[in-house]
Amino acid sequence: MAPPSNILTVSEFTRLLQEVVEERFADVWVGGEVSSLRRVASGHTYFTVKDEGAVLGCALCRYQQKYQRFELAEGEAVALKGRISIYPPRGTYQLIVDYFEPLGAGALAAAFDKLKRKLEEEGLFDPARKRPLPLLPGRVGIVTSPTGAVIRDIVRVATARFPDCCLLLAPVRVQGAGAAAEIAAAIERLDRRGDCDCLIVGRGGGSMEELWPFNEEVVVRAVAAATTPIISAVGHETDFTLCDFAADVRAATPSNAAELAFPVKADLVATLAQRRRSLHLALRRRLDYLGQRIDTAGRILGQQRRRFRDQRERIVRMRDDLAAATRAGVARRRERLAQLATRLERSSPRARLAGHRARLDGLAARLTHAGATLTTPQRHALRRIAETLDAVSPLAVLGRGYCIATRPGDTAPLTRAADLAPGDPLELRLAEGSASLRVRE
Repeated sequence: MAPPSNILTVSEFTRLLQEVVEERFADVWVGGEVSSLRRVASGHTYFTVKDEGAVLGCALCRYQQKYQRFELAEGEAVALKGRISIYPPRGTYQLIVDYFEPLGAGALAAAFDKLKRKLEEEGLFDPARKRPLPLLPGRVGIVTSPTGAVIRDIVRVATARFPDCCLLLAPVRVQGAGAAAEIAAAIERLDRRGDCDCLIVGRGGGSMEELWPFNEEVVVRAVAAATTPIISAVGHETDFTLCDFAADVRAATPSNAAELAFPVKADLVATLAQRRRSLHLALRRRLDYLGQRIDTAGRILGQQRRRFRDQRERIVRMRDDLAAATRAGVARRRERLAQLATRLERSSPRARLAGHRARLDGLAARLTHAGATLTTPQRHALRRIAETLDAVSPLAVLGRGYCIATRPGDTAPLTRAADLAPGDPLELRLAEGSASLRVRE
């Protein structure tokens, strides 16, 4: 059989096949088990997915990896979304992956539990970290989709409860690839502003896959790191996300989040009015009580003043009485003293004493004269005897240069040298004084 004239080259055939296949499978979902997983130095990831009957090569580019919510693992069942690409030089085809996720709810639940345990061990869900919501926020930031029912419910409930409320919307995507990064960035941006008293982060209900951005680690860490109190309002009352555990307060629904953030203004006004009335009544009672105490104190003070005045008058009277009695006593004593002085003057011994003194002086002169007359002969005789005694007295001899030698303690004079021996002590009496000495030879 002769070949036809329109034979295609391998390159032409491969190009035709590439045009057909890549156009036909530009957006396809493929499920299988990950195998032969490898990451190259350029950052791209290459692997295969397989089932019981076939193997498909796959490539995940580096720039796509940052948008993925999960990590690929060897042997994991995954669902891959991408496009078929043919490589002409080798004549091979592969799936260029744009997005993937674990296959089945069981895989999502396992990823949820694994991340929950990790963040819980780090303390991100610790109740001690949670802060109370402000009583009356001036501004509330909202991180949600700008087109969904969530923002409408929050605005409706918030304005109904507090018509003057101030809301600040940070619009984000709440599902799909890249939603988690937008949510985390919006939380960080509103927290840095510093003018929001609290934040509401949420979306409406949905499947676990649709709620998954609020289970992403980047969102949970942004919620935990925020200094502004955060209300998590993700899904329905039965839905739980990791964002709920990290937030300061979990709301059952977005509408409930608005109720938690804003009090009812009418209730506040009524409460303030009631408290104002109670305070006014309490102040009136207090003022009445204090007025009664002041009146009582005034009466007591008046009584004390009267008592003080009476006591002062009594003291003045006692002082005057004491002064009068003192003056009267002094006058009586002065009069008595004058009487005694007069009597003393009349009976004074001065005159009698002067007469007796004159008589005594005369008697003394007579006695002196009589004494001198009577003692003159005796005085002459005594003088003669004294002169005789001086002439024969040994003291006169001592006065002429002689001395008397005696033994110590003995008054008998020594007259012989034979009565002495070398070493004997002697005492010499001189005309003036005495001297002690010892015999040498």
